[in-house]
Amino acid sequence: MMNEILGKCPVCGGKLRVTRMACYNCETKIEGEFGLDKFSYLSKEEKAFVEIFVKNRGNIKEIEKDLGVSYPTVRRLLDQAIESLGYNVIPDAKKISDVEVLDKLEKGEITAEEAFKLLER
Repeated sequence: MMNEILGKCPVCGGKLRVTRMACYNCETKIEGEFGLDKFSYLSKEEKAFVEIFVKNRGNIKEIEKDLGVSYPTVRRLLDQAIESLGYNVIPDAKKISDVEVLDKLEKGEITAEEAFKLLER
């Protein structure tokens, strides 16, 4: 059994890069610098969650059943995976006031476009 490729350095947590690859069939070896896809940088737990999310087609109720967790836990796990993939997590538009939206915009936590969408609701 082969080990799973690591996306982050176990020493410092920095992103790893692939420098050598080999063909299973003809044993050709290629050396250079190759980047990993975004999903390679997810933790094992985040990858497992994304797999369950996809399997259940994003149906939160089914994800809750599969994982045996509550709705807020599913949302937290989803937000973690989204952030690990390099995207900003926009707070629920219903739960954030206009003042909070403007405060987040001023602090640079959200973009002007994200703020506009939240204020537009």
